[in-house]
Amino acid sequence: MGEDPVQLKDEGNKHFQAGDIDKAIECYTNAIKVCQDKKVLAVIYRNRSACYLKKENYANAVSDATKAIDEDAKDVKAMYRRCQALEKLGKLDMAFKDVQRCATLEPKNKTFLETLRRLGAEIQAKLKTTFSTDSRVQNMFDILLDEEMDKERTEKAANNLIVLSREDAGAEKIFQSNGVALLLKLIETGKPEMILAAVRTLSGLCTGHKARAMAVVNLVGVDKICSIMALDNEEIALATCNLFQCINDSLTGADMRDYGKEASLVLDASKDLRTILLALLEMIGNKKVSGHGRDQALNLLSKNVPRKDMKEKDHSKTLFTIDHGLKKILKVCGQVPELPDQLPLTENTQLIASVLLNKLYDDLKCDPERTNFKDVCNEYIKSKIDPQNMDKTLHAINAISGLLQGPFDVGNSLVGQQGIMEMMVALCGSEREVDQMVAVEALIHASTKMSRASFFITNGVSLLKDIYKKTKNEKIKIRALVGLCKLGSAGGDDYSLRQFAEGSTEKLAKQCRKWLCNPQIDSKTRKWAVEGLAYLTNDADVKDDFVEDELALKAMFELAKSKDKTIIYAVACALVNCTNSYDKKEIIPEMVQLAKFSKQHVPEQHPKDKKDFIEKRVKRLLKAGVTSALAVMVKADSSILTDQTKDLLARVFLALTEDPKDRGTIVAQGGGKALIPLALEGMESGKVKASYALAKIAAATNPEIAFPGERVYEVVRPLVNLLHTDREGAQNYEALRGLTNLAGYSEKLRVKIIKEKALAEIENHMFEENERIRLAATECMCNLVTCKEVQARYLEDGNDKLKLLVLLCGEDDDKLQIAAAGALAMITAAEKKLCSKMTQVTVQWLEILQRLCLHDNPKVQHRGLVIVYNMLNSDDNELAKKLIESELLEILSVIGKAEDNPKRQEPIDVARTCLIRAMDLGLIKPFTGPS
Repeated sequence: MGEDPVQLKDEGNKHFQAGDIDKAIECYTNAIKVCQDKKVLAVIYRNRSACYLKKENYANAVSDATKAIDEDAKDVKAMYRRCQALEKLGKLDMAFKDVQRCATLEPKNKTFLETLRRLGAEIQAKLKTTFSTDSRVQNMFDILLDEEMDKERTEKAANNLIVLSREDAGAEKIFQSNGVALLLKLIETGKPEMILAAVRTLSGLCTGHKARAMAVVNLVGVDKICSIMALDNEEIALATCNLFQCINDSLTGADMRDYGKEASLVLDASKDLRTILLALLEMIGNKKVSGHGRDQALNLLSKNVPRKDMKEKDHSKTLFTIDHGLKKILKVCGQVPELPDQLPLTENTQLIASVLLNKLYDDLKCDPERTNFKDVCNEYIKSKIDPQNMDKTLHAINAISGLLQGPFDVGNSLVGQQGIMEMMVALCGSEREVDQMVAVEALIHASTKMSRASFFITNGVSLLKDIYKKTKNEKIKIRALVGLCKLGSAGGDDYSLRQFAEGSTEKLAKQCRKWLCNPQIDSKTRKWAVEGLAYLTNDADVKDDFVEDELALKAMFELAKSKDKTIIYAVACALVNCTNSYDKKEIIPEMVQLAKFSKQHVPEQHPKDKKDFIEKRVKRLLKAGVTSALAVMVKADSSILTDQTKDLLARVFLALTEDPKDRGTIVAQGGGKALIPLALEGMESGKVKASYALAKIAAATNPEIAFPGERVYEVVRPLVNLLHTDREGAQNYEALRGLTNLAGYSEKLRVKIIKEKALAEIENHMFEENERIRLAATECMCNLVTCKEVQARYLEDGNDKLKLLVLLCGEDDDKLQIAAAGALAMITAAEKKLCSKMTQVTVQWLEILQRLCLHDNPKVQHRGLVIVYNMLNSDDNELAKKLIESELLEILSVIGKAEDNPKRQEPIDVARTCLIRAMDLGLIKPFTGPS
């Protein structure tokens, strides 16, 4: 046995007396390791508890004191220590019990009696407020459940209840006051506004509290929550979806509280989670569920089943969903709303289902799992194809369409199977409109990625041309046309790959625009006209005609704002084409010569894809109201607004912000706010483009108007992300200008910029070769130097920050000098120490200072003179003397004795102030004013 515990304990006591708490803890901890005697051990724990109290580590103080009390139940010192720690932890009732026992053991101890009285009073006060909350909760429910109550009071009570449930204490009160049963009563009233209030309150109760969330699941029941989500009311469906999400987050431990001892009481939640998953899968195929309810059930699965991060190992939820629900999702994809007896759907349901299929398929890890997925789909499709029953067969073909819009390989392998293509051809020749529609749409979806597969092109094109020519039905005609456009559009920016015969592309596009503007045609079909334009606008003549047609643009924007969000991707594609914001293939002159020489195909640029045409198109789009359409599109549900679509929208925004003159219009139509979500979520490339557009807006407009309210703080991070050196210079430049503008608005924004770790990046750019970037960075720093943290960085030793600022004042560029000297003037005023430090960082300081004071630009001169004043005022008499002994005295005299001159009044006034300061310091004799 190495060390003696008693000796270690005494050593610890010495350190404690000397105030070295860390050393004391170390000694006590070592003593605990070697101590065998229980009595001594209790004393050591009690002492270490005192150390933890001093260190404000209250949880450890409690646990050490408890160990001492366990050994000796009458250890008053340990008990009082525990009482102090518990009070600090907010556990007043437990602290009160401890001090009660202390006072019983030592009834004459004044400290104990005083603490007992104080804690008693605090607990009484707390109880008073708790009881009043209880009656308040009861009162709200009374108002809500009273049939006769007027609407205004009911609404107010409902809102108060929701607000109360969002704070932990309020939620606990509602829960304890039999709240769940009362909320169920509200739901039973069947009034939509009551149901909404109840569901939102339940969400509050479940947020971030596992035990309460489990209680709600068991008291209300998963089936009950599902039946509420199944109602035909979009708002209620959304609110219930949110409730499920709160429950899921709390049960999966996205709620990170420490429950301590109660952890064992918080039961294992996996059973509840499985029940919820099965209930949602049950909802998807259930006829009694409304379209809105089905959308939200699919959304919940999309959000919570596939892994968020492929690094996670566990994808059992996906496998479970495929086993228990894949056929149900396919059933949704197969619905044909035109036929009788279908599931209720919204315009978006089938696309949401396709997106979910895609996410599930992408989440699989190995070929056997993928094969199983394909087999389930295959079996499902085969079970539906029935030559005797056309409606069942349509269902099968539509389900394939759903797969083609989701996991394309799976759909593709089905189309290639025996008999499926023949089935589609047969349907195209049917008399029924619905048969033709389903078949043509399936053909369109099949022709996306395989436009290279010759089998399809030869069959598909001839089939579609045939339908297009023969059909009298507009609905079918439009769809056939889109198929043709899709199969034909390979060219992108390339002018020499013309789709069909010269000129026919424009004819087709004209036809699409006509359909788009025709209010007599149903919106589903008009949506296909936009799909057609999404392909045809690959052609520059088509783009130009389209943006000239303001009615067609407005019709497209109206569709983009409608409830049907499945159109967003097509609109985004068309806009990317019209603004030429796709990735350009570079045309290298040498390659062109080589291609001509070897008779290869030469890509060429269409004259209407040149810059001036693009600029005109952008102006037309802005005039037709493109920004307000984009602002609505950005708000679509995440299951439809995929990362790819966000990337397209970001490209369009970036193209729109090109001309600074247009940025005001974009802001006025809500474009500033709309860019924030695009800059924060999605693919890296999309986020960068959106951030770049944000930077341009932040640089050129008043941030309080562009990003109202709290939104402005969300703009900071995307801009700081653009400062990295691996970003393009133009992006660095706009981001710096945007941050400069934000930093000029408020201290809170400056603090946020510093919090986002922007300073090091800004400082790097101040060293930049590129003059514009260097200027922008210096101007940004100039707006940040009023912050204490920035001043501290300039006070630190061992870096060139201050030297750089002084040297930048000596550059030959008025704007740069104004920014650098402005920063130096403010920072030397704030921190007097920097005045003398400035003279140590570079030998040129005096010469640079003199040049500033002699500058012909009054703004530069003014800043230089303020720096001189700060130096005279810096309590460094040696420095003041040095200044006055230099040529600066003469410079100051000349400027100060000049006549008043409104154009140069600021420098004149400062020079005079400097001379007066020098007189006060006794460095120059008083002089008379200008004679």
